[in-house]
Amino acid sequence: MAPIPGSGLAKGLAVTLRTMTRKTVTAQYPDVQPDLPPRTRGVIGLFEENCTVCMLCARECPDWCIYIDSHKETVPAATPGGRERSRNVLDRFAIDFSLCMYCGICIEVCPFDALFWSPEFEYAETDILELTHERDKLREWMWTVPAPPALDPRAEEPKEIAAAHKAADKLAAAAAAAAEAEATAQAEAAGSPETPEAPETPPTADGGPA
Repeated sequence: MAPIPGSGLAKGLAVTLRTMTRKTVTAQYPDVQPDLPPRTRGVIGLFEENCTVCMLCARECPDWCIYIDSHKETVPAATPGGRERSRNVLDRFAIDFSLCMYCGICIEVCPFDALFWSPEFEYAETDILELTHERDKLREWMWTVPAPPALDPRAEEPKEIAAAHKAADKLAAAAAAAAEAEATAQAEAAGSPETPEAPETPPTADGGPA
């Protein structure tokens, strides 16, 4: 069936009329802060203690906006006769947010959970050079990172937690069995005194027992 001429225009006008009758809602920003969703991509925070200077975030960044400098230090042997080890020490960690496109690849590829999303978005600057946040400023953003959301109660238990629970249950069962065996041994030792020997029966005149 061919469409009626002008039906598209009528539908469009109907949408316009419905929209015109709705109440206008204006966001009173900045007097009223917006209610942001939990996964808002605002700014990136750095948890420096977890960073191992693996450079994975800088290599995977499509904008090359992460700058990392480090040096190596020698760690003495922990035991006599052991070997010395070397470790990377972070000197600089900076993110240029004038180049960042907020793709989140650096956060996803970090194997040690050193980078986190913060919902903070009010960090505009009048000088573009100020948009390069050094590690001290990135560390300050960590205090604005929200707590992780609660796990879905219908979701399966992670394998790591299940393995930990299984190992803990094994240890608890072994400890309970050892404690029960020890308690049983102590009860047997306390409740079974030595049996006294029966007294000898004196013989009679004909030599038999009395």
